[in-house]
Amino acid sequence: MRLALRFAQRPHPRRRHMQRASAIRQTWLGSILLALVLAFAAAAPASADAGFQRWIADFESVAASNGISRDVYRAAFKGVTSPDPDVVEKARYQPEFRSTVWDYLDNRVNDEQVAKGRQMAAKYKDWLDRIEKRFGVDRNILLAIWSMETNYGAILARDDVMKNLPRSLATLAYLDKRRAKFARQQLIAALKIVQAGHVAPGDLTSSWAGAMGHTQFIPTSYLAYAADIDGDGHPNIWGSIPDALATAANLLRKNGWQTGKTWGYEVEVPSQYRGKLERDNRSLSQWQGLGFSRPNGSGFAYPSDRANLVRLAGDSGPAFLMSKNFFVLKNYNNSDKYALAVGLLADQIAGYHGLYRDWPRGYTPLSTNERYELQKHLASRGLYDGKIDGKIGDGSKSAIMALQGRAGLAQDGNASKALLDFLRRN
Repeated sequence: MRLALRFAQRPHPRRRHMQRASAIRQTWLGSILLALVLAFAAAAPASADAGFQRWIADFESVAASNGISRDVYRAAFKGVTSPDPDVVEKARYQPEFRSTVWDYLDNRVNDEQVAKGRQMAAKYKDWLDRIEKRFGVDRNILLAIWSMETNYGAILARDDVMKNLPRSLATLAYLDKRRAKFARQQLIAALKIVQAGHVAPGDLTSSWAGAMGHTQFIPTSYLAYAADIDGDGHPNIWGSIPDALATAANLLRKNGWQTGKTWGYEVEVPSQYRGKLERDNRSLSQWQGLGFSRPNGSGFAYPSDRANLVRLAGDSGPAFLMSKNFFVLKNYNNSDKYALAVGLLADQIAGYHGLYRDWPRGYTPLSTNERYELQKHLASRGLYDGKIDGKIGDGSKSAIMALQGRAGLAQDGNASKALLDFLRRN
């Protein structure tokens, strides 16, 4: 039976000939296809990623179902062949959540940024007058946001920071599962902005996460809050500083900004409440009744307003009663450090006193000019090859620790007055 079955399965001689001919043809066609693939690969950029290119091709139908034309889609992705490895690396590092509060603030609220803010306040006074009148948001808050987001626009000229937005968001959608949904949503919104004619495909730049323009709006926020205050028909947050500041003001206004009121107050905490009442919400008059007071002896302008007690360094650092506007600022960036930095920088641009109580650093901090000097010392010793910008980030801290290790000092990575004095002596 088994022998008969094998015989029955044996093909007819004519059929065997046809099968051999078919196999030859398939081999010949396969060789041609292989040659075409190799030729295409040779012509394509060495860094091209086939899987990434398939993702871009497949996403075109998603874009089309959202009203994006084929021409707009293909223009946006022209020349994009591979993911941006820098995007995923940056996604792992967010200073709002890694830095100590004083390191974060020292890099953002300092004499250099205050001086620039005052220069910009004078330069754009007429526009700021119009924006304040229309949206009711304090100009110094808007200047502080501009400083925080792009260093008053300086970052927009840096190729190491500003990226091709379609490539960045496609990279996140393709490689970062946690942010894939966000990236796809923002990419569709960005393509709608292009299709509306507000920005040319070649000018569609952003941070690694898709934040755009002088005041760093993600595409969906742009669609919700973009404002054209210069009247040219396009809310151009890339090239029009008035539009960018007006867009930021519109976001704050629509999220409940209270015109004429502060973001919060630095306060002295009565000894019996050390470690207590954190984040409690009470009226300012109630806090005053408990013995909370301002370091300069002033009262609270709106005693019936409610505020939360916030201490970002516990009892050892400054304490604040945060009013509604502080939490409105967190709609821009949901970080206490960010909102505090905006508030403190805005106050100093306006000419108000800085903090009365310092942070529990354990060392004497440097001025901005001294930070520049420190980085130059580290660079001259071959320990630091980053940008000389007066900002003490991971690169500067690693260099400091290397120096401290060489010198037999405690390796704390702090940019301290004592360390700079040591470098000056040696």
